[in-house]
Amino acid sequence: MKNDIKRIALLTGGGDCPGLNAVIRAITRTAILQYGYEVFGYKFGYRGLYNNDLTPLTLESVSGILHRGGTILYSSNKDNLFDYTVEENGIKVKRDVSDVGVENLKKAEIDALVVIGGDGTLTSARDFARKGVNVIGVPKTIDNDLACTDVTFGFNTAIDIATEGLDRLHTTAESHHRIMILEVMGRTAGWIALQSGIAGSADVILIPEIPYDINKIVEKVKEREKRGKLFSIIVVAEGAKPKNGDVVVQKIVEDSPDPIRLGGIGNKLAADLEKLIPTHEVRNTVLGHLQRGGNTCTYDRILSTRYGVKAVQLIAEGKFGNMVALKGNKITYASLEDVIGKIKNVSVDDELIEVARKIGTSFGD
Repeated sequence: MKNDIKRIALLTGGGDCPGLNAVIRAITRTAILQYGYEVFGYKFGYRGLYNNDLTPLTLESVSGILHRGGTILYSSNKDNLFDYTVEENGIKVKRDVSDVGVENLKKAEIDALVVIGGDGTLTSARDFARKGVNVIGVPKTIDNDLACTDVTFGFNTAIDIATEGLDRLHTTAESHHRIMILEVMGRTAGWIALQSGIAGSADVILIPEIPYDINKIVEKVKEREKRGKLFSIIVVAEGAKPKNGDVVVQKIVEDSPDPIRLGGIGNKLAADLEKLIPTHEVRNTVLGHLQRGGNTCTYDRILSTRYGVKAVQLIAEGKFGNMVALKGNKITYASLEDVIGKIKNVSVDDELIEVARKIGTSFGD
């Protein structure tokens, strides 16, 4: 199979994420230096595949990008070629235009396609694999919620940024005796809130997997007051919700494959707490896209490089239809069929939850 491969292409889909450039660099350098492949990139994810917007990737073009966040190939989280918006007779309609993508790969004589993305992007990768395209997936999401891999690249950079945010909130909270809330990303998984909350010494960690009771949070704040701690730090995942309540939806993006945008739980929590603890000022900070930007942390630079090298190795071995994965300390792979549609949530029995509880952290339950 190695001798049959001559030209490979990459694309990055979904939200931007620290480590994307590191993966692009690793794939390009490995493909050229170790296997003699020609390497190309489709711009703006699957939209580039549809429009045949192809650019060469060389040793020179990937030089100096290891540390940079974002992606030199750009990205889009709205372009699913199996349900793509096209205009017919002046009216926008959804159509399956995946055959256009397949045909463009053939015209460009691309022998294998590396798809770097999260659940939505990799779902299309699986669907292209079902249509006979030689596909390899690379798992990307700051939320760390993809199945079949212990860690997704981008996650560790995100929790480093969230932890720094909590560190900074501590000083202002203590100075004013405030309750400070930090709302972080994560969608329906609480990994960012959990790990940054432990590392950032949060007093309360609220995650989607454990619906909270507002009265339990009040009890935690008052317990701290009795010990002379007149401030409290709360980290809340965007998908957290109260018991017998629902998530807070920031907006609906109609033309997106994942239309629901969570956000606003921090403001709701702040308003609820100020009613119950009128003696305290409660401030909320939404970390938002700061978690996605800036330089890539050391861990993610190394993990992304390992993933990129393994992706090319799988191409050379003809092991298509798979996603590279981290299991323990080993880089391996899993079938895309086993990855898709299985959200990796925090287990209520997770060791980190037990650790946090034992040091006095409340989960609002």
